Amino acid sequence: MIFTGKSVGLAGSVLAAFGAFEAGATGRDPVPSRTLATVSLYIGVVLILAAWVRLGQSAASAREIVRTTWLWCVPLLCAPPLFSTDLYTYLAQGAVAHAGLDPYKHVPAELPPSPITGSAAGDWLSISSPYGPLQILILKGVLAVTGENVLLGVFLTRLALLPGLALLCFAVPVLCRHLGARPERALWMTVANPLLVLCVVSGGHNDLLMAGLLAAGTALVLTHAPGTGFALVTLAAAVKAPAAVALPFLVWVWAARRSGGRPSVRDHVFAFVTSVSIVVTTFGLCTVVAGVDLGWLRTLSRNSVLEPWLSIPTAVGNIVEAALPSATGAVAACRMAGWGVLACLVAWSWWRSRAGGATAVRGAAAALLATVVLAPVTLPWYFTWPLVLGAAAAWPVSWVAVAAGVSTWLVVSTHPDGRTLLPPWGFGALLVLAIGVGLLTAFPRVSSSGRGSRHRALPHPEDETRGQAMRSPTNFSTSGMIPRQ
Repeated sequence: MIFTGKSVGLAGSVLAAFGAFEAGATGRDPVPSRTLATVSLYIGVVLILAAWVRLGQSAASAREIVRTTWLWCVPLLCAPPLFSTDLYTYLAQGAVAHAGLDPYKHVPAELPPSPITGSAAGDWLSISSPYGPLQILILKGVLAVTGENVLLGVFLTRLALLPGLALLCFAVPVLCRHLGARPERALWMTVANPLLVLCVVSGGHNDLLMAGLLAAGTALVLTHAPGTGFALVTLAAAVKAPAAVALPFLVWVWAARRSGGRPSVRDHVFAFVTSVSIVVTTFGLCTVVAGVDLGWLRTLSRNSVLEPWLSIPTAVGNIVEAALPSATGAVAACRMAGWGVLACLVAWSWWRSRAGGATAVRGAAAALLATVVLAPVTLPWYFTWPLVLGAAAAWPVSWVAVAAGVSTWLVVSTHPDGRTLLPPWGFGALLVLAIGVGLLTAFPRVSSSGRGSRHRALPHPEDETRGQAMRSPTNFSTSGMIPRQ
């Protein structure tokens, strides 16, 4: 059954990769005759989703899930990006730095015309980079090798971000030992999730490296190397700023670990001073090596020209403006209110996490989720930020089903070329598909004999608790996701 799931998912990945050459984000204007490519792409997406559900219902070990994920990713890495044009924007902004200009003060439109700037979406050519110094350093290195070869630049940028996937495969099982979930369940929800495979890995988003560094750093703070862990989470923030939300929560973790569970004022002061020193040193080194300054902090809001409905404040503002045409500026007002609510929620979650340990990691995941939905701009792949930490906790089956359905809808809520919108009927059809994935995850499979199978897709929390004492902390290939009965 595992082999079948791998094969179906691999076939879907190959079909999606084939379709991406015409229907994906190719860096050029969409071609009219791409019907066959679009059909191939969506058949591939459906096969990957079916294989993912099948994998979740199987007795796959953590190691098998990791191998399956890499197998599904390989064909997509050799094709144009899917569901986003951001990778071309990265290269255009990197070209600014490669030309010796400050990417936080200058924009790609100022450069002479070239294949790199010509492949980026028009509006983004006039926006300076909102990414950290490590992202700029990676892009400068890529362009130093590829020059103006767009295809090679896309491929090497993906390879440079791919260590994020390896870090996730390492870190998620470690987090599970502290937060209570089965490693195979958490890996299925994170690294094998089509949201990560199709949107983040195929799309070439720097969220992959950010999430990998964030998860690995958190795992090290929880275990034996808190200083190295803080350095890795700082590197995550040096790729993309939202990772910094987790840093204050990890101070609680370090203080509790240093004291053995009951931290004193001295423990908290030590953890705070040491962690701040590591963060400043690591970030400073990244900034100096990249040859930039802190100007990127001023550019973080440059993407606010977008008004995606996944952001709660933006959606509320759009609804108010649609209902009351005279209420101009409602979006801006709601976004400002959203920042206030977000600050309060993060502060509240941080204070409630002062016990440290798993409590603080769960608090960090909740704070990242609040950041995603309350920020002015929310895009589908942003939901991987809280997922890489939160999936390591023991969830009820109903929560897993909701997460699976939402992940499916987020994957297909964007047109494959990353530029055009789906028609209304497309959103409706794909919403039905997402609900179907959620239901298949939540309820037992029906056996070929017609009787309802007693094997559930994922274990009940009581099974999680009973399994804690039976699992060795170092056993990577633990029992399957379906307890044998």
